[in-house]
Order: sequence, then structure tokens, then C-alpha cells
Amino acid sequence: MTRVPTKRFALAAVIAGTLVLAACGDDTEESSDATEAPAATEAPGTTALDTSADPKACADGNTITDGVLTIATGEPAFPPYVLNDATPEDGQGFESAVAMAVAKELGFEGAAVTWVRTPFDAAIAPGPKDFDFNLQQYTITPERAEVVDFSDGYYTAAQAVFGLADSPAATAKTIADLKGLNIGVAAGTTSIAYVEETIQPDAEVQIFNDNAAAKVALESKQIDAIVSDLPTALFITAVEIEGTKVFGQIEGSGTDEFGLLLAKDSPLTDCVNIALANLKASGQLDQITTTWMSEYTEAPIITAS
Repeated sequence: MTRVPTKRFALAAVIAGTLVLAACGDDTEESSDATEAPAATEAPGTTALDTSADPKACADGNTITDGVLTIATGEPAFPPYVLNDATPEDGQGFESAVAMAVAKELGFEGAAVTWVRTPFDAAIAPGPKDFDFNLQQYTITPERAEVVDFSDGYYTAAQAVFGLADSPAATAKTIADLKGLNIGVAAGTTSIAYVEETIQPDAEVQIFNDNAAAKVALESKQIDAIVSDLPTALFITAVEIEGTKVFGQIEGSGTDEFGLLLAKDSPLTDCVNIALANLKASGQLDQITTTWMSEYTEAPIITAS
């Protein structure tokens, strides 16, 4: 595979992509996060999965256009999820690679795969869809599952640690290495509970209402690092707080899952789940996740012990 650029990927595009964070950050109900592909789980509104079924046979005749798989993403789409906005079909980027791997499992390749664009909110609204499945870092929630289908999770966003390049957190390899640090978090996020209950730092956790306050605290050395979900950390370090970088993502720290979004009661939902189960069993989903959400983003794993 061609080596991709460093984490300050396509800043102009990312700056325009604030909506991505609204879609996936754990700062709100729209949360995002683990570095490893999660085990197959039953998404809200789906039924038990027969993993012995053939995903190609399952998908046959169940797409919105016979013989063609229609995949949706955002307009525009952003790294690390889609590296080349103009050509999401090239498999370069995390969700681009996941989508094309699922498509292949379902029996669709080349001209039999087409991409469309949808606004984030429009895709999760009730009603018919002009796509077979959609990837825009959609967190699986029971409320959404009342009006759309979700596949099993294909990614669980980890908590990540970031700060100024010379921070003592830069060398952290395990959670134990974080305990002696002064850590900041954003108000209203699930990161607060994670830091207090799992990392359990020696110093009191500092909570900030906005990134401007967090930046001042970092620059004045009041805190050594900030903990947030990985997608939020990537955005902040690339766009909002100059001179910062992601030091790592914490093993096993994810809670909120991304799922492929389909129309409610889509006949393709079980087929997609079979395809994802195959990708998990073969290790291909793990490989895709490592390539794009660890190596490409330069966010190595901070181990639990």
C-alpha cells in the first residue's frame, strides 16, 4: 500500500469538517471510539446472525439497484476516514477501506460499487434511502435504531491522550504512566468518568469548558495532557490547538461503536453483518483499523498494564 501523509492530513478539508466531530465525539450523545475492531455484537434493532450464511447469496437481489451496491458517505468526506474525497472507492482511508472490504464480501467490486453523498442528519432521519449503507462515523444508539438499521459495530473509538510535544505524557506507554500526570478533560464528556475511575490520576482532574481554556492550561504547564475520544483528539491537535499532538490511544477504553447505517428493516442488514463477521474472523478488519486509526494517525496504543 502507498504510504500516506502524516497526521496533519489535509488541514483545509478537516477544518471544514467540524460536522464530523458533531457526528462522532464522545462530548455529546454523538460519541466516537477502540483502536481494535470490536467483537461482533448485536446492534439495536437487529436479529441473531447466522454466520454460516453466504454474504454474496444473502445480498443477491437485496440492493436498491439490482447488481449494484450503493455506498454513502459525507459531502465532503475527511481523513482518516476517507483519504481522497474525490475517490472514496479507492479504499484509502479507514471507512473507505471498510466499505470496500464489505462490498467485496457481498460480491460487489469495480463498476458494481457506486458512491453517493448524504448530509449526516438526513441519513439518520426516518424514510427511504438512496443508498444501501452509509458510513459517516455513526454511533449506534437505541434512539436512532428506532428509525434506521445499524450493522454490528465496525469500530469502537478509544480514549486518547494529547498535549504539547514536550509533555511528560509523550512517553507514556501504559495507564500507570499517566497516573502521575496533571490531566485535563472537556466538560460534559465521558472522558471525565474514564479518567477519574480508570486512570485515577494522583492529582485532581481539571475540567475545561472550552478548548481555549485547555490551551492556556497546556501552555502554562498547569496540565500535562488532555484526554478525549480519539476522533476529537485528532481534530483538536490538527486544527484547534497549535503545537499539540496525540501521544496514544488507550487499549480497551472504547465504549461507543460506529455502525454501518441502513434503511429501517433493510433486507441487506443481515448480509452486511455476515460480511463484517467474516472480516473480523479473518483479521482483515483489525488490519484495516491498525493501518488507518493507529499507524496513519500516529496514535500508538497505550496499554492497560
